[in-house]
Amino acid sequence: MLKKRIIPCLDIKDGRTVKGVNFLNLRDAGDAVELAKVYVKQGADELVFLDITATVENRKALASLVERIAAEINIPFTVGGGIDTVEDVAVLIKAGADKVTVNSSAVRRPGLISDIAGQFGSQCVVVAIDAKLIDNEWIVVVDGGRTITDLITVSWARTVEKLGAGEILLTSMNNDGTKSGFSIEITAEVCSNVNIPVIASGGAGNMRHFREVFSNTGCSGALAASIFHFGEIDIMNLKKYLKNENIPVRI
Repeated sequence: MLKKRIIPCLDIKDGRTVKGVNFLNLRDAGDAVELAKVYVKQGADELVFLDITATVENRKALASLVERIAAEINIPFTVGGGIDTVEDVAVLIKAGADKVTVNSSAVRRPGLISDIAGQFGSQCVVVAIDAKLIDNEWIVVVDGGRTITDLITVSWARTVEKLGAGEILLTSMNNDGTKSGFSIEITAEVCSNVNIPVIASGGAGNMRHFREVFSNTGCSGALAASIFHFGEIDIMNLKKYLKNENIPVRI
C-alpha cells in the first residue's frame, strides 16, 4: 500500500514564512529555509512553498529562495505563486524546484496546465484548487479566495486531470486556518472522481484530523501549516501516531 504523505506548507511573503486564518491576518512564522531544514529532520515527506504575494517583479527573488532551499534539503518540494507561463516554470525548475503548483492562472488559462505538462511532464504539475462551500455547492475560488468562479470543484478537478495535471492540491477555504479539521466531504468526492493523487489541505488542528482524512478519503497526502510552524505538532510524533492507527506512513 502506498504510504500517506505529510506535507508542511510554507506561505512565503518577502522571503519569510507567514500564516493567517482564511488567508487573512498574517503573522510571521520564521525563515523559510530554516523551517524547511527542521521539517526534513522531523521526517516530512515533501514541502510546498507558496509565494502568496508573487508578482513579476519578485520572480527573481523567489528563484533565489528556491536555490537556497534546494541547497539545504533532500526531499521533493513544490513551488507556486504567480506562475503564468512556461518560462516562469523553467526558472523555478532550473533553480531546483521538483514541482510547481498553479491555481488562479490555470483557471484563467487552462491551456497553461497542458503547456507545463508538455514541456516538463505531468509529474511536475500540481494544480491547486481552492474550494468554497456556497449555497450547498463546492465552488472554485481564486485570488486567495477573493474571487468566486462559476466552476464546480469536482468538474474542475476532472478537467485538470484531462489537461495533464499530475496531482491536485485541494484546499477547503471554509476550513483553512480554523484548526477544525479537513473537509472530509469535498476531499472524498474529488478523490473518487479523479485518478491522480490528491493532497488534502485546510483545517488541520490536531493529529486526529490527519487520521480522519486518511481513513475517510482517498487522499494520498495531507498538508498543514501553522500547527507545524508554531510547534503544536511534531511531524515524527504525528507519523508514529498514524502508524499506531494503522495508517501507512514512511518513518
